[in-house]
Amino acid sequence: MNCRTFGKTGRQVSEIGLGTWQLGTRWGDPFDREEAFRILETAEDAGITFIDTADVYNGGKSEETIGEYISAHPGRFYITTKCGRRLNPHTEEMYTPSAIAGFIEDSLKRMHLERLDMILLHCPPTPVFRRDDIFGELDRQKKLGKIADYGVSIEKAQEGIQAMEYDISAMEVIFNMFRLKPLDEMFPLAAEKQVGIIARVPLASGLLTGKYTRDTTFGPKDHRSYNREGASFDKGETFSGVPYELGLQAVEALKETFGTSDLAPLAIRWILMHPEVSVVIPGASRASQVQDNVRAAELPRLTDGQMQAVQEIYDQYLRATIHPQW
Repeated sequence: MNCRTFGKTGRQVSEIGLGTWQLGTRWGDPFDREEAFRILETAEDAGITFIDTADVYNGGKSEETIGEYISAHPGRFYITTKCGRRLNPHTEEMYTPSAIAGFIEDSLKRMHLERLDMILLHCPPTPVFRRDDIFGELDRQKKLGKIADYGVSIEKAQEGIQAMEYDISAMEVIFNMFRLKPLDEMFPLAAEKQVGIIARVPLASGLLTGKYTRDTTFGPKDHRSYNREGASFDKGETFSGVPYELGLQAVEALKETFGTSDLAPLAIRWILMHPEVSVVIPGASRASQVQDNVRAAELPRLTDGQMQAVQEIYDQYLRATIHPQW
């Protein structure tokens, strides 16, 4: 497993990490603690040193399980967590310095830590990215030793550009073959400011595995069923905002380009071709998926022709729909 420098933190982290939205569960299914531990053990054995989580994942069980695991395996992982989505309603007015301080304390308790490696604001409303008091509180928490570093998780590229006016160390953004807008302005600015990039939703909610068809069905509690139009949260989180039928057409074009139906490792390898990315965080609901994801680290570099083909497929099928929105 190759490692990369994680922005201005200076820390070395595995270029493939572990996203834990699905840790120990498939979307909508009960939490399985034993499977969650198998996932973490498999990640460690595979050389993964970076874990991404959030206080809302599995109702806090992701943080709790990670905390239990790292108590028995200290020093193995760099852990990024996120806060803010517990606010109800999730509006700008609910974001206060005291709320942020409370979320940090809660995450520390759930993971049995004295200091968090990294905390990110979890896709807050756009005006929050201009709030001096919120970023000031994060600075204060850093001085108190509660957090080592802080950053943001974003929906729109412009939010990331705004956030970099503050002293953030990292940014989490949807970046994959179906979401190219971050390359325009955000990535160059992040490189200039040494802000680490965490690439999330790398497989576009599974579309970029190449396994889905028009006949594929998803459970009623799976966001790929109920959130395609953004009924519960930003629709860009579901299939990267790509209309399902259109996404299938683009996937077929990618399969033809790469000469394979197994797109997942290639999709992750494509992300790693961009040096601005510090780490990509595919999720896993089963330990076997971790093993599948790390195969990308063994693939050779993609050719200039392959990289150009991905750009052309995006331009042909997706740019008009996706680029203006995020």
